[in-house]
Amino acid sequence: MSIIDRVKSIKNRRISRKLQVKSAFNLTPNMRRVTLHGDALAGFPKESEGAYIKLLFNQTGQEKPVMRTYTIAQQRTSQNEIDVDFMLHGSNHDDNSDIQGIAAPWSVKAKTGDAITLMGPGPTKFINLNADYFLLAADMTALPALTANLKTLADNATGKVFIEILTESDKQNLQKPEDIEIHWIINKAPGSDESPLFNAIKNAQWLGANTATWVACEFKTMKKLRQFLKEERAIEKTHLYVSSYWKKGNTEEEHKVAKQADSID
Repeated sequence: MSIIDRVKSIKNRRISRKLQVKSAFNLTPNMRRVTLHGDALAGFPKESEGAYIKLLFNQTGQEKPVMRTYTIAQQRTSQNEIDVDFMLHGSNHDDNSDIQGIAAPWSVKAKTGDAITLMGPGPTKFINLNADYFLLAADMTALPALTANLKTLADNATGKVFIEILTESDKQNLQKPEDIEIHWIINKAPGSDESPLFNAIKNAQWLGANTATWVACEFKTMKKLRQFLKEERAIEKTHLYVSSYWKKGNTEEEHKVAKQADSID
């Protein structure tokens, strides 16, 4: 990223935009899509799919709103609209009565006309396209960002994609090159120590020497995958992107502290 682009990105992250809910519906049993729109998106940077945003949620008894980070799943610039997908953590019932957190319960209750404040977008994190083979992996929290990455791949790209979901019904039809294989991994207990996403990648056959990776998931699984990709697969630093989007049992604020500590280790 150039200095000019970096300055623009920092400026965008500080812009506050008040938007309205246009629609809200379940893409799958455990993934809910909320479409936000408004004139405040008129100056929103184009091609922001995959970029992160901050949503501000007012909480009873608190002076300041709580901020939560999400990814832009789809953008329709001409209509001043963006789609934001929410994983319904802890949802085990048809009425979604036990959904955990702050943002996901809001998404379930959201109705047309509801107001919400957005800040951003931040920069996008895309896979290095200068490679012969691609490996992408995500759990449901990072699925919108992974989807944006898939759209950047050339039509003749080859590789594998691993996506951890809660149930078989959470599979989605994704736009991808023909020779990119998608493997869905069912994990009814996301964030568990078993790390089925890690095991699936560890046991997979790789066909390319010059490989680029893009991985985003829960903190513990991220650490296992980072070590495996760096040490056992020897992926070059320029071709390695590994990030945690959440940590089981932690709020976003606590997860941020854990990420900072991990970056120092």
